[in-house]
Amino acid sequence: MNQSRILPFYMAYPLPLYYQEEDTVTRDLEYLQQMYPLEAKKYQKIIAETLDRLDYEGSMIYDEYPDRWQIYRLTQVIVDKIKKMENEEAMAIRNGQGSGDNLTGEVQGTDGRTDTSAQGEVMRAQAVQEKDWDRITEFVQVLLCYEIYRKRHSSRNGILKF
Repeated sequence: MNQSRILPFYMAYPLPLYYQEEDTVTRDLEYLQQMYPLEAKKYQKIIAETLDRLDYEGSMIYDEYPDRWQIYRLTQVIVDKIKKMENEEAMAIRNGQGSGDNLTGEVQGTDGRTDTSAQGEVMRAQAVQEKDWDRITEFVQVLLCYEIYRKRHSSRNGILKF
């Protein structure tokens, strides 16, 4: 007796289950990105905006083996944007416009006292300038490589491909 195997419809066309799995992966990724620290979110936003401008056919982000120097150069461009943005915020603080992060204008002094004077604002502006830019540059490069990976493995409609 030669019986042909009959497959149920859902087994013959398993693609809807595939897209459902991709949707779950995308939601998980977006949820975990919401847990980034504030500075990482800020950096990630700048990186995503920069990569959106590089999202065209033939872009270096879609090269089979992206050039290390181009990644490094793109990292430097992004870090320069971050420095410029943070210097503008520091200037706004110095000019009394404040960024709104600290609504009372209070700054914890080095001696443990809370300082609400202009000196506290200057201390906050100096802290921006004294950041460890080497570590920030490394962090930005890691985020950049991750965002490039995401762009390379996502289609135009936002569904991840595996």
